[in-house]
Amino acid sequence: MNTEWRTSHQRWMNCAGVVLLTLCIQGHAQSPQDNPDWQESATPPPPAYQTDRLLPLVMPPFLSLKFGVDPATISITPDGIVRYVVVARNERGGVTAFYEGILCARGEVKSYARTLDNGPWRLVAQPQWRALNDNQPTRHALAFARQGACEGSTAASSVADIVRALKK
Repeated sequence: MNTEWRTSHQRWMNCAGVVLLTLCIQGHAQSPQDNPDWQESATPPPPAYQTDRLLPLVMPPFLSLKFGVDPATISITPDGIVRYVVVARNERGGVTAFYEGILCARGEVKSYARTLDNGPWRLVAQPQWRALNDNQPTRHALAFARQGACEGSTAASSVADIVRALKK
């Protein structure tokens, strides 16, 4: 056999193997949108947060509350959930924090816990996924999704990417 042909054939077979492996991985790691049997990974306890390192969310100017996300609390799970602590501060300095998750694939948010003025976390009894664009009292989760947590209908590639986007 011709050595040049053999080398070319080996390269083609290697490329075909990489393509096949990629397709298998993609087929195995289905998104929640594609998989009706998808289940959320275990939710860790609410993380500690600090108000002095918040990255602000751009919100409509008519809102009196100011929102920010503590970058040290952001995580991206293997099942595509972006979890974080967002802090709302009112004009008098009162602070409310929420431990939440965004599922970009479905455009949904879930609130796991709340705390007032750095008090103890209060877990939500039965947290439920709800649409990011439903009639919530505020739109902070939608703002966070659009400003860095999601890239279209997928979670951002990394926490560093989310932080960079929020700092812009």
